[in-house]
Amino acid sequence: MQPFFHSIIMSKHDNLIQLSTAPVGRLLWQYSLPAVVGMVVMSLYNIVDRIFIGQFVGPEAIAGLAITFPVMNLSAAIGVLIGAGSSSRVSIMMGADDKNGAEMVLGNSLVLSILNCCIYLTIFAVFLDEILIAFGASDATLPYARDFMLWILPGMFLTNMAFSFNNIMRASGYPVKAMVTMFIGAGVNILIVPVTIYWLGMGIKGAAIATDIAMAISAVFVMKHFFNRKSTLHFIRGTFTLKWPIVAGIISIGAAPSIVNACASVINMMINKNLYAYGGDLAVGAAGIFTTFASLMTMVIIGICQGMQPIVGYNYGAGNTARLKRAYYMAVGASSLICILGASFALSFPAVIARIFTTDAGLIEVTRLALSTSMVAFWVVGFQIVSTNFFQSIGKAGKSIFLSLTRQVIFLIPLLIYFPPIFGLKGVWMAFPLSDILATVITAIMIVWQMKQINRGAARA
Repeated sequence: MQPFFHSIIMSKHDNLIQLSTAPVGRLLWQYSLPAVVGMVVMSLYNIVDRIFIGQFVGPEAIAGLAITFPVMNLSAAIGVLIGAGSSSRVSIMMGADDKNGAEMVLGNSLVLSILNCCIYLTIFAVFLDEILIAFGASDATLPYARDFMLWILPGMFLTNMAFSFNNIMRASGYPVKAMVTMFIGAGVNILIVPVTIYWLGMGIKGAAIATDIAMAISAVFVMKHFFNRKSTLHFIRGTFTLKWPIVAGIISIGAAPSIVNACASVINMMINKNLYAYGGDLAVGAAGIFTTFASLMTMVIIGICQGMQPIVGYNYGAGNTARLKRAYYMAVGASSLICILGASFALSFPAVIARIFTTDAGLIEVTRLALSTSMVAFWVVGFQIVSTNFFQSIGKAGKSIFLSLTRQVIFLIPLLIYFPPIFGLKGVWMAFPLSDILATVITAIMIVWQMKQINRGAARA
């Protein structure tokens, strides 16, 4: 164990040198493990909240919380636009030995994050009820959804700041420190949630308050890192004036994962409306449980992608194509294994998963149907997500955006329109696996072509 701990407690210079010299397998483990742990810890915010709300408040409350998913995704889309775009640009610039450019990205990212948060928080605050109703809230679930959102709004800015700059921290050579900052916030949240929801009797409002406190603490730790002049990258004067080339570079790369989140909001709106039409509030609640379980796996995959991203980005900038491809293939293998295990468990024990979140017999039965249908093709999702992030990591924003749209929009939306009138509630769940398979076919074609281009470039060099 000593070599591993020695490798994660490196000097800031060694952090970057290792991206081009260390064995790729060990490097991917070194960067992915903290990222995976951080993403799983982040998902614990949602999981813990939903368990306590489902067990102690009721099925209507968990359905109301499910209504807030797309609204929260809109907030996350703004944060990802800056965070993912900035971290990719930082990795590529550090690989090209352009530290000044990377610090310009850092300063511009802070200004962009503040401006964007001010805009969307104002819109949410003014039109909250209208937004929640548009996303599928019923008379029974609207009070719960409104209560949660009113109290989570102050923390949404802190959430975006913590997650966005946590990605940049990881990309600039501090994977373990990035993990620790996520641990701190999640640990606080886990400790506070039972107090606010159960012992203080705050219900769904208590979950929001606990999250606000936890994210405030995480944000303080993350921002303290970038105000420290000893960090590899830190805030300096002259980097806070927005420069169009810098902004355009951030947005062009961050657009792909941002569009994924924004599209997920639109998809969730369609799903919630279909679910309510064909299965009522219980079906909406089942979608909340299904989404929570599936997101646990996708969070692990995203963590692997975050570990892959600085390796791929740095070596792409440095022209080390062999290391770039090895990191990608290893990330695909690890992610596919996670998806196979998750899908197998969901298909084998759907009722067990449902009982973790609720004791309501009706909700358990609807959730069983949801998991046993929607997870049939989940085993291909790892390849599709890693490949989409691979294109983002090498600066191919257009391809990354297109692949994001294939699974979330191009295939899923038509299936959601066509299947439910024919198959009813089951048709909503059937749209997911078919969309996954079709998107994976397109992804495989594009990856094969891209790898041929990379090989040709290496041969010419």
